[in-house]
This record gives sequence, structure tokens and C-alpha cells, in this order.
Amino acid sequence: MRDLRIAAAVFAAGVTASAHATVSVVDDTGRTVTLAQPARHIVSLAPHATELLFAAGAGKHVVGVVEFSDFPAEARRIPSVGSGVALDLERILALKPDLVVGWNSGNAAGQLEKLASLGINVFKTEPHDYATIASSLERLGRLAGTDAEADRAAQAFRSRLQQLRQNYSQRPTVTVFYQIWRSPLMTLNGEHMVSAALRLCGGRNVFADLPQTAPTVTTEAVLKADPDAIVASSGAKDDAFAEWRRFSKMKAVVRGNLLTVDGGLLNRSGPRVLEGTEQLCRELDVARGRK
Repeated sequence: MRDLRIAAAVFAAGVTASAHATVSVVDDTGRTVTLAQPARHIVSLAPHATELLFAAGAGKHVVGVVEFSDFPAEARRIPSVGSGVALDLERILALKPDLVVGWNSGNAAGQLEKLASLGINVFKTEPHDYATIASSLERLGRLAGTDAEADRAAQAFRSRLQQLRQNYSQRPTVTVFYQIWRSPLMTLNGEHMVSAALRLCGGRNVFADLPQTAPTVTTEAVLKADPDAIVASSGAKDDAFAEWRRFSKMKAVVRGNLLTVDGGLLNRSGPRVLEGTEQLCRELDVARGRK
């Protein structure tokens, strides 16, 4: 703790007054974040936040990231400050950030509060839908002083989103079990970005009403829901559908609707989610044709 106080004092001593106008935005938790000047030393505490910052033109100002921040390629060369749930606070302070972009539900709340108590500006990100991703690009661009590039990125995102909606919004409904983990068996609820993608593609998440964001479910519950399709993230080293192939009367199995999508695209609430959404929509169209 003493080392943290010393590091915080050094950080505060390095902050000088500026003639620049302040910049102010509201983060995803409704908190106002105000900087005396655009951020020049940014630490990102989530892979999706890293992608948002780079897309908003602020990548050149990112000085620290957490593990799995692997896109774009430049992010892999940025020093790590730990994992999303186990941050190295002293390493973060040593980078002298004027802005930390934290993940409201993915980072330990106590660690985010500690950073804020040490005088560091924390923007909390938690995109649950496409509109928030687009506005995140704009807001992070404001904080980094890269408004023009961020606005272009947000506009391009909204234009592509509108095209996807025009292409897929009127398709017949396909019920879906979205599997993110095999053991324990886990899915995502209706508040997660993946469910927004399912809705856009004409899919319905059979576990949308569960209260937890990433709940554990039973095999029996999936069998009872009997979805038209089961969707799993690609990249697993084993057969993601091995459990389900045993149940030959399941609709998804009978129809051959055991589908995969790129979880790196769809499960992260960043700008590439549209690529994942388009992939999901194509897969659900295949499932639709097998009903």
C-alpha cells in the first residue's frame, strides 16, 4: 500500500496545468468523466476496450493493456498490466495514465475504485448493444482528442449495421442455444451483446431471461428448450457438440444445425462485432433452410 501511495504521489506531481479546454463525456454507468486535456497516456483494462480505442484513433496513446488484447496486431506489443480480474495496480500507476478505460463487469470493482481513489480518471465501459458501441467510439475519441477519426468510425459502424438490419430483420425466427463453454455448460443471457446479434439475425436466445450475464445451465434445461440450432464459438480444441450428438431426437441435431461462429468477433463488444454478426446471420440462414 505504501508503494501505491508513493506511485500515486509521483503521478500527481507529474500532472501540470494546461491551457487546453477540458473534455467531458458520460461513461456506460452514467458517470461523467472529465479530463483537463485530451488523454495522452491511456491504459485499457479489457480486450474490447482496446479494440474500441484503436478504432477511435486513440491507439497511439494506449500505453498499457490486459491479457488477450490481441487486436489489432499493434496491441500485442503494448505492455501488459495483468488480467482483467487481477490487475497490477503498481504497474498501471508507473505508466502515469491520464485515462484508464475499465470494464465495469469484467474488472474487479475494488480495483477500479482504488484507481479512482488515487486520482486517476476511469471511464467504465459496458456495451450491451450496437448503439453503445457506436457511441463508445465517439466518446473515447473525445477523451483522446481524436474526434474526427472516431466520428468516421462510428458512422461507418452505423452504416454497416443498418445494411445488416435491412438484410436480416424480417427473417423467420430461429430458436438458439448459444454455448460459450462446455464444462461447466455456460451460455449468455438477453443482456449480453450476443443476444442483440441474435435478435438482429432473426434468432431468439432460449435462455435470454436468466438473470446472470453468463449463467451455467444444465443439459436437461437445454433438452427441454429443444432449440432449432446450437451455436458455439470456434477455436475449441475438442468437439464443442460432442454432448449433443448423443441426443438424436433434438431438433438441432436432427436438422444438422450445430453451428460455429468466431467468438473473438461476436463475444467481444467491440467494433468487429459486426463481422461476427454477419457470420452469425449467415449460419442462422442455413439453419432456417433446414426447418
